[in-house]
Amino acid sequence: MHLKHPSVKPILKVSIFATGCAGIVAEFVLSTLATYLIGNAVLQWTLIMSLMLFAMGVGSRVSKHFKNHLLDIFIFIEFTLSLLCAGSAVLAYGAAAYSSYADLLIYFWAMCIGCLIGCEIPLVTRLNQNYESLRFNIAGIMEKDYYGSLLGGLFFAFVALPYLGMTYTPIILGAINFSIASLFVFFFLDLVYRPKTVLAIFSVCTLLLIILAVTAKPIILFSEQRQYKDKIIYAHQSRYQKIVITQWKDDFWLFINGQEQFSTFDEEKYHEPLVHPAMRLCANRSAVLILGGGDGLGLREVWKYDDVKKVTLTDLDPAMTILAKEHPILAAINRGSMRDSRLTVINRDANAFLKDDDNLYGVIIIDLPDPDTIDLMHLYSERFYKLVRRHLIAGGVMVTQAASPHFAPQAFRCIIKTITAAGFSVLPYHNQIPTMGEWGWVLAARDNDMDAVTLKKKIKAISFDHLNTRFINSDAIMAMIHFGKGVLDEDLMWRININTEINPVLHRYYHAGAWDMY
Repeated sequence: MHLKHPSVKPILKVSIFATGCAGIVAEFVLSTLATYLIGNAVLQWTLIMSLMLFAMGVGSRVSKHFKNHLLDIFIFIEFTLSLLCAGSAVLAYGAAAYSSYADLLIYFWAMCIGCLIGCEIPLVTRLNQNYESLRFNIAGIMEKDYYGSLLGGLFFAFVALPYLGMTYTPIILGAINFSIASLFVFFFLDLVYRPKTVLAIFSVCTLLLIILAVTAKPIILFSEQRQYKDKIIYAHQSRYQKIVITQWKDDFWLFINGQEQFSTFDEEKYHEPLVHPAMRLCANRSAVLILGGGDGLGLREVWKYDDVKKVTLTDLDPAMTILAKEHPILAAINRGSMRDSRLTVINRDANAFLKDDDNLYGVIIIDLPDPDTIDLMHLYSERFYKLVRRHLIAGGVMVTQAASPHFAPQAFRCIIKTITAAGFSVLPYHNQIPTMGEWGWVLAARDNDMDAVTLKKKIKAISFDHLNTRFINSDAIMAMIHFGKGVLDEDLMWRININTEINPVLHRYYHAGAWDMY
């Protein structure tokens, strides 16, 4: 095909730059949607990216069968991509709300988009062959595509996800493809083989994109609401996660990426056991470090001790800590704990913070998400717990949430064994939380400060009855530190490997337990 027109060449280069930008953002959008709606970030990103790359290969192969009217085909592909990309969030949320096969539909959609993206580069290369030799043509096309991918990645990470969210990012993405096709419609319609058909497609796409732009938010909100039993009163997409607060009567639930973090119906049965055993056991609680816990509920319990002079709270997501401080409902639940002048909030990965921090603490409270993804394994590793140990004063203690000893018993044992391998004496304990099930924690002291037997004796000797709490007292503690058969038996513990960054077995143990639930 011959397109001898002086302005076609620069438009083709702009097109491939823009499509490279849009293509990489499309992959990121679908991977993020799959993570939010299905879970397991590493798995979803791996599957979506792999499927789309495979589909791009298929698209490249299909493109060789297009012999004539390449400009018409390219314009049609761009218009089709604009609709598929713009409608991806609506489709994904709608599928999750009304179907149990949302994952299959998202994967199919990803492959459709990938196949069309795969057609773009071969078609533009063939369209551009009239203006450059093969050597410069291939190099120039690939160069612009890769540069566009860099811009797309930066745009998604720093602008689209934190500021536009999953509602409008797909629409912006669709608008990029639409704009590319529109450039050819407006400036090179005389080169198109079927101009009337192209103009008709342009009109239909314009109308559909406008409808999507107007209706996407209410459709997604309606579909999202169907995924939660209770009324959504707050929803925000941060750079790191989707934060949702729901309400039922006088109680509130906090969800992150669809997973329950707490319910005011029974959150004291989690946060009080998390905080008070460690606070009562430590030799000096003037300085406290909280890793995670950005909702401020654990911090609320820490402030019940008048001798606490300084608390450092490290949570990765600033959106969470700001919400805990400023949102009236969350601030009421945590009793304004995030506004205390003795608090220092640092928004950073816990492991990176500990590596750079030179301070020592009497109590370190670890309130991190469940170890359900590979990217969290470094925060449950032997090396991490050794790093925590180096930040404890003599007589200091550490406590961590440790998943469920009932639903994920192997993971619970793995955390205990890993902490022990890091040089701690440990005391595991557990409690029943109605909205979350059986939950476990591990209290730990440096092994050169006290052994496990002494640790258990000291906890039994401490009185918890005078504390200003809703649930925990001395009787509750006595119940929590005892387990029945088949939880911590020596033969079961012996079979468990410790979790390291090189061998992250905890991830496998956790999902083996979650699978057994069903």
